[in-house]
Amino acid sequence: MFATSKAEHNSIDSATAAGLDWLELAQSEEGYWAGMLESNCCMEAEWLMAFHVLGVDYPDRAGLVSGILSKQRDDGAWATYFEAPSGDVNTTVESYVALRISGVAPDAQAMRAARDWIHAHDALHKIRVFTRYWLAILGEWPWRKTPNLPPEIIRLPLWFPFNIYRFASWARATLLPLSLLSARRFTRPLPEALRPDELFPEGRDQFDFTLPKRGGWCSWETVFRGTDRLLHGLQQARLTVGRRGAVARCLEWIIRHQEADGSWGGIQPPWIYSLMALHASGYPVDHPVIARSLQALQEYWSYERDGHVFIQACESSVWDTVLSLLAIQECAAETDRSDVVDRAVRWVLGKECDYRGDWSLQTPDAEPGGWAFERANRHYPDIDDTSVAVLVLSRLHDGGQRSLARDAVRRAIDWMLAMQSDNGGWGAFDRNNDTAIITKIPFCDFGEVLDPPSVDVTAHVVEALAAAGFTIGSDALRRAVGYLWSEQEPAGCWFGRWGVNYVYGTAAVLPALAAAGEDMQQARVGDAVGWLVGHQNEDGGWGETCASYMDLALAGRGTSTASQTAWAIVALLATDREDTRDAILRGVNFLLDGQREGSWEEPWYTGSGFPGYGFGARLLPGAADLAERFQQGPELARAFMINYNLYRHYFPLIALGRARGWLARH
Repeated sequence: MFATSKAEHNSIDSATAAGLDWLELAQSEEGYWAGMLESNCCMEAEWLMAFHVLGVDYPDRAGLVSGILSKQRDDGAWATYFEAPSGDVNTTVESYVALRISGVAPDAQAMRAARDWIHAHDALHKIRVFTRYWLAILGEWPWRKTPNLPPEIIRLPLWFPFNIYRFASWARATLLPLSLLSARRFTRPLPEALRPDELFPEGRDQFDFTLPKRGGWCSWETVFRGTDRLLHGLQQARLTVGRRGAVARCLEWIIRHQEADGSWGGIQPPWIYSLMALHASGYPVDHPVIARSLQALQEYWSYERDGHVFIQACESSVWDTVLSLLAIQECAAETDRSDVVDRAVRWVLGKECDYRGDWSLQTPDAEPGGWAFERANRHYPDIDDTSVAVLVLSRLHDGGQRSLARDAVRRAIDWMLAMQSDNGGWGAFDRNNDTAIITKIPFCDFGEVLDPPSVDVTAHVVEALAAAGFTIGSDALRRAVGYLWSEQEPAGCWFGRWGVNYVYGTAAVLPALAAAGEDMQQARVGDAVGWLVGHQNEDGGWGETCASYMDLALAGRGTSTASQTAWAIVALLATDREDTRDAILRGVNFLLDGQREGSWEEPWYTGSGFPGYGFGARLLPGAADLAERFQQGPELARAFMINYNLYRHYFPLIALGRARGWLARH
């Protein structure tokens, strides 16, 4: 048994003080925090390919090349996340082609190793749709062997299942520019000396470019494959009536959706495809729309590490800022660090969304409110970010900032309530975004194309509403809590949609249930506690590998990390049960022992962008044949994993701050 001593309280005080000092030094002059959003080398590779398409010379091209080479595995491949069990076919093929374009000789040792891996794993036959599009744009893959994306999709009415607003926000913003490239069958061929002929040792005329088959002969997948062949035939015969008007509408949509910082959708895919679609449509690189976009790439999105240059897939300044503010509040430092808090709150309030974005088409009566994930994304406010912002702003000490925040909080709550889905939960960007049939079309073999409710986002909304004074008697909270209970796994845990994985989901739900006034001594809570305690590592920490999204036996298993340990501690603290004391103290000691110079090291990826299932929701109990069903294994070839570089910092501070308060009461 662990005892709580004055020395342990002092240790927590010292750790939180050091962590807050580190956080204060990391704050920008404008008041925000923004950690690197680290993903995989497809980001750098695709930008290098895009520079060729656009005909521009990026100043940090050499840094991008060295960055890709620095991430190559010993076996010659590139992976989608740190310590993945194997390389990824898509990242490896894209990295190889980008290096060839950038002048790395095919007989270089790194290229030989990559090429050997590609051939040994038959990678070219397994690559996803996105990678096929890239090769088609470069003239290395026949357009007729990629999924046909007719721009006429923009004409489909809202009630139609394949209307663009049935797709998740990120998918629709990616689909439209790709439809223009697909309609034009646009190519920017490589110079002969840079073509990766060596990837086709038998010659291109002997290579089978056909998409892998999905589903049986009597399935929606087969129907859509037939439809795809029909669309290609019509395009080949130029029987595309009204295409010019559809192209014009798509171009108008793309230009209207450009963000203030020059990006699109706040994420890399719609941004990079929109740039190429506009250029393919005649926009020169010095056109203000394109020039502003390329400028943003260097201002906010690229970063240097160890002499290499990397480009983020997204920019997380609002998310990082509201969670950093929460850490300050949980460490009871809001008064002592009032200047830091005031600057941050002022910056957050300045980023409130006041625009009717795409969400309003499905929720026309709702007024704008809330916050996006990034510094500039007025079209897509994020319910998750909004919930944390509401939680933080609702708890501000009395004063000028609280007065300024009150109206913003009210608008945000009204908007969130309007965005609640019919099942009681919340998605990230849209309401009732769960039309499953669209996941069957050939285009949708990557990430997720739907944004249905998830327990982690819903739990954060519940916690925020409770902080704002809502009780379980309110209809919204009652329905949300019912949804959370309905999603509990038989083992007692909850799936994590936006964080890895069951540790994250469980750590989001338990504090939400406590905040909503649920009985934390009931058996269902005990099941969750038992699951968490049973998955604590010998060193006192918690960890879960990204591979748990495909290998369910790895749920809650992995190397201990600072962020996941913090999540587990916060979850156990919320239950206020005496039988969690030893586990909590062991977790706290893990965090105290791991702190270095005020912060923590964490190369592991604990954020999830896309698990790779396509439908954006948890796997149902008893799901089998996952590898065949999703065309990926634990390497997560269709997924997108993230290392948020500030998760390692503010989540441990939140956990230590709450632990100090809990220990003071016990």
